[in-house]
Amino acid sequence: MAAAQPKQNKQNSPNNGEQRGWFTRFLDTVEWLGNLLPHPVTLFAMFALFVVIASGIAAFFGVSAADPRPGNEGVIITVNSLMSGEGLRWMVSNLVTNFTGFAPLGTVLVAILGVGVAERSGMLSAMMRGMVMGASPRMVTIVVVFAGVISNTASELGYVVLVPLAAMIFHSLGRHPLAGLAAAFAGVSAGYSANLFIGTVDPLLAGFTTEAANLLDADYVVGPEANWFFMIASTFLIAALGAIVTEKIVEPKLGKYNPSDADPDYEDDGNVKMEKLAPQEKRGLAFAGLTFLVLAALLVLTIVPEWGVLRNQETGGVKGSPFLNGIVVYIFITFAIPGYVYGRVTHTMRNDVDVIHAMSKTMSSMGLYIVLVFFAAQFVAFFGWTNFGTIMAVNGAAFLEAINLTGPLVFVLFILMCAFVNLMLGSASAQWAITAPIFVPMLMLIGYAPELIQAAYRIGDSVTNIITPMMSYFGLILAVAARYKKDIGIGTLISVMLPYTLVFFVGWVTLFYLWVFAFGLPVGPGAATYYSIGQ
Repeated sequence: MAAAQPKQNKQNSPNNGEQRGWFTRFLDTVEWLGNLLPHPVTLFAMFALFVVIASGIAAFFGVSAADPRPGNEGVIITVNSLMSGEGLRWMVSNLVTNFTGFAPLGTVLVAILGVGVAERSGMLSAMMRGMVMGASPRMVTIVVVFAGVISNTASELGYVVLVPLAAMIFHSLGRHPLAGLAAAFAGVSAGYSANLFIGTVDPLLAGFTTEAANLLDADYVVGPEANWFFMIASTFLIAALGAIVTEKIVEPKLGKYNPSDADPDYEDDGNVKMEKLAPQEKRGLAFAGLTFLVLAALLVLTIVPEWGVLRNQETGGVKGSPFLNGIVVYIFITFAIPGYVYGRVTHTMRNDVDVIHAMSKTMSSMGLYIVLVFFAAQFVAFFGWTNFGTIMAVNGAAFLEAINLTGPLVFVLFILMCAFVNLMLGSASAQWAITAPIFVPMLMLIGYAPELIQAAYRIGDSVTNIITPMMSYFGLILAVAARYKKDIGIGTLISVMLPYTLVFFVGWVTLFYLWVFAFGLPVGPGAATYYSIGQ
């Protein structure tokens, strides 16, 4: 009876074939456009070369803009040509320092060292399994999505561990395994920027935002904690919306699971084998949790009392304090030390050599990131030195003012633009490195703070991750889905995930507007909402 249902639905909807054809063509177009893009490293190298050539052309034609900063009335900003003798001397002299001084590089590498200890000791995997497998059947959906959001602290952990595990758990409960896969995938990828904790993506994006803001304000610094408050609230929103979409839309659409659809190489007659937490793992998590609480208590003592040593020693406040400036250090410590304690208890780490090995293995996996950063740093530095960023920002801001689009509505269009670009350029760092130098100064000029702009970007960058084949783990998710539906294709998987994208977009944008413009809340500790030139 269940097998005949799709046929009946098709008959009752004569336009279904036409709609499916339109949707398939749309997906094919997205995939085709994405495949036209070269590797991100090559892309940044090409962009850097383009800036060199374009600067020479723009300088020849006298492209310029009036400097909008107070005290610079009458000053005209012109393009500096990299094709000139001065430009060549600048490139040769600064190629190395462009790379070594690039803000996201050091912060991400330091943070990933601590995360690597926690991940390779097995602590993070045990946390995910314990959270999801310990949930009651009534709460399992929301816990799966919530765990997915939390897992993005450790990059690929959610994709590799949680998504397959969620499919298995739903199968064991008699629910459709693809619904479990979709719920976990939505939390891990569409909720990528949300989290209760500050993770490796926060210093990465903050570094790019700082570099972009410095095109207009050389002293402006955006810290890793810049969006923390908003991302904490977003975690619960995404978990709730993800559970609703799964149970009210996706699961009914999938219908009852038919075991005959599964790949016979993976199907085990419904007897799904899942590894529950061993007593030693539970003990390790308990000791790791206790260690984390001790570290948190020590940190509180350094910042909460008025005499706290990590407060700003000049003002006595938290803003501009070593506490906020040292967030990356806390990421390192709060992952590395509990991770090592867990490893000692479970015997996955016995001495300092094991810790060093974990760090080195994690750092070795960052090779591609380091190569990408080298070329991204050159592009951002070239873009800044030529004055392209400032000129485009000034002219773009003038255009927005001319069409009277300077109010909060501008963020809807900005988020939509980011979501569309993300369909073809799935890397959060690559996309922000390209768009931040243009849009951060532009939106600053019409009165919005870089922290707020970054928070808006993160919404657009997240919600379409799950519907683009360009997302780096999309192939892995498709392979896991094929275990339960052997003939599944890209279009089918995207059609399953599309409701999450639509609901998350509407819900997340609504939260953004309520949070920022209705309630006037900051997106992070000490984060400004508005910016005034010369403030």
